[in-house]
Amino acid sequence: MAKRISQIVASALEHEVKDPRLARVTITDTRVTGDLHDATIYYTVLGEKLDSEPDLAGAAAALEKAKGVLRTMVGQQTGVRFTPTLSFVTDTVPAEARRMDELLAKARELDAEVARIAHGAEPAGEPDPYKPPREAEDAD
Repeated sequence: MAKRISQIVASALEHEVKDPRLARVTITDTRVTGDLHDATIYYTVLGEKLDSEPDLAGAAAALEKAKGVLRTMVGQQTGVRFTPTLSFVTDTVPAEARRMDELLAKARELDAEVARIAHGAEPAGEPDPYKPPREAEDAD
């Protein structure tokens, strides 16, 4: 049921709802309660350009405005007895994944720097400070 709701809402946003704030909205996941009365739809918003910030507030307002139309379409196309109420939540997984990738790249850079510094370095002090001198072993 969740997958079907995702498909219906995504298709409606692309073809039916004519709000320019929803042009860059992508439905990423949908969760439906066990009694099928509530559906939580997760979405992401892309910026106009690769380096621009997405308009999350505008997209949230547009989704809230279109919620009634979307719920009607879900009810008509699923044919269930009770149409679930729709709630929209910004999906933070892509942003968190990007952040984790950046942290891992930084850790790799630091590891490479440590390896470069350690290359050719010799340990401080004796190689084995706890090893008794040879003369002391021979005297016994």
